[in-house]
Amino acid sequence: MTKVREWTMPAGEGICPQRLVLEHVTSRWGVLVLLALEERSFRFSELRREIGGVSEKMLTQTLQTLERDGMVHRDAKPVIPPRVDYSLTGLGREAAAQVRALAEWTERRMADVAEARERYDEVRAARSSA
Repeated sequence: MTKVREWTMPAGEGICPQRLVLEHVTSRWGVLVLLALEERSFRFSELRREIGGVSEKMLTQTLQTLERDGMVHRDAKPVIPPRVDYSLTGLGREAAAQVRALAEWTERRMADVAEARERYDEVRAARSSA
């Protein structure tokens, strides 16, 4: 049985746990949170500025999801005003390294992707005008 098949449960049984974690780690904001926190710990507002374009709600949800999955550590300090720092756990550092490898591959191969897109669009345009 292939991994894809193993990670796909029959209808009505929900999502396989591995698939769910994969979705969390590779989500639009999950990737960026992991990459940012790989560099250093951040306060919420700093992290939001570092990532850019993420709403407060989406960043909160992403951090909570990754914290629940054991990848992000939330350190709330009992001071006034309240201070909360986010950092990666050991598990989170492992995931970030994997995501970084994929991000670096994407950066290296972007010219090839752009070329493939161009060819695809040309073929589609030729078919549409025929």
